[in-house]
Amino acid sequence: MRAAFGDTLQRVIHAAVEADLVFLLQTADPEEQDLLYKKAAEIRDEYCGPRMVLRGLLEISSFCTNTCLYCGLNRTNKKAKRYKLSFDQILACTDRIWRAHIKTVVMQSGEDSMPAEDLAALIQEIKSRYDMAVTLSVGERSRKDYACWKKAGADRYLLRIESSDPALYASLHLDRSVRTRIRCLDDLQDLGYQTGSGFMVGVPGQTLNHIARDILFMAERDYDMIGIGPFIPHPDTPLRDAPIGTIQRTMNAEALTRIINKKAWLPATTAAGSLDRDYRADVLKAGANVIMPNFSPADVKKKYAIYPGKKCITEKVEDYAEEMQALASAASLTVDYSRADSLKL
Repeated sequence: MRAAFGDTLQRVIHAAVEADLVFLLQTADPEEQDLLYKKAAEIRDEYCGPRMVLRGLLEISSFCTNTCLYCGLNRTNKKAKRYKLSFDQILACTDRIWRAHIKTVVMQSGEDSMPAEDLAALIQEIKSRYDMAVTLSVGERSRKDYACWKKAGADRYLLRIESSDPALYASLHLDRSVRTRIRCLDDLQDLGYQTGSGFMVGVPGQTLNHIARDILFMAERDYDMIGIGPFIPHPDTPLRDAPIGTIQRTMNAEALTRIINKKAWLPATTAAGSLDRDYRADVLKAGANVIMPNFSPADVKKKYAIYPGKKCITEKVEDYAEEMQALASAASLTVDYSRADSLKL
């Protein structure tokens, strides 16, 4: 069995095939998993360097017009606590990221219909003050808005597709189409953004073939960053009783994504750190190379409740450097504070 596993792993390294990916995704044998994760880490070190890149995360608004059936920010959740950081609050947090020597700010929010001009003004102010990359993750918008923000100085955009399968996507997102998501991702790449996407592992109705096709979708689109995390439903959503995605299946998907997408930045997501224990170091060992410490104001971290038990809620910004060093050391990586732009440019 292990000889067959090793042979299939070698084939995937050279040519991604859906059936081979399914075979590798389902492994639960510790020795086979160890082989898979070590190979992914070797490829990461060869193509990206043995480093763990830091991006400073800033959650700027918890308002959202979407009805995603698993997310605590969805507009039908009456228990959600809403907030929107002011211009000055965002700049103050960005300054903390800069003083922490991190060269990327990631501004994330629900799809709150923020006027494009307001965000553009904020981007321009940040770029005028700091020599740092600006990453946006504010959802589906028009090509005109994306162009406005690119002109203002935005460097990168993260828009997770969650599932590339139209039917599975529709089962998770009311009144939404995966075609629109793909159109947005295409616009972002066409406009010159360093573009990131990603998917969840363990969503209701998902098969191993779905995951395999998501991995291939990421490779075909050649995204600069790919985020993969376990499915964790919020208790105040329709999918509250659905089981959480397993970390083992998530790590298998992470490793295979690394093997196929050799130069992509792969985060060890906060979701992976929010299960029965913090698995981020394990995910780093399986080929990931990005961590995003949360620099949002302490009083709003609990309000950005996309799923329960978020790791960052209990983290203190003052302790981030020591914690980041510990994570990197556990995975035999060095901490990288640089901008770490796309390796595909």
